[in-house]
Order: sequence, then structure tokens, then C-alpha cells
Amino acid sequence: MAESFSDKIKNFLSESRRVLLVTRKPSWKEYKMAAKITGIGMIIIGTIGLLITMIGYLIMGNSGL
Repeated sequence: MAESFSDKIKNFLSESRRVLLVTRKPSWKEYKMAAKITGIGMIIIGTIGLLITMIGYLIMGNSGL
């Protein structure tokens, strides 16, 4: 039998509460590591985008502007 909308909401809220109870604040070392990894990822993705754009300009020439 399918769950009612209110049962789905109650289930979602109880699962959300359970997750929030087991979470903890990261240490400063963990925070710095996450920031470094995020920054490196942004640089990599930006570099890939720049390379794709440059290759597109080389292939299509400046007529695309």
C-alpha cells in the first residue's frame, strides 16, 4: 500500500533529525583540508573550461565572435 503524503513528510523529518543528531562540527584541520580540495577542484574545472574554449577558438577561428 502506498504511503500517504503526511507519512512521507513524517518519515523525511525523522530521517533528517536522525542525520542531524549524528553530525558533528569539523575540526579546523578538516575544514582547511576541505577548503583546499574544493579550491583545487575549482581550479581544475576552470582550467578545463579555458582549454576547451581555447581549442574552440583555434578550430573555429575568430569568426565565432
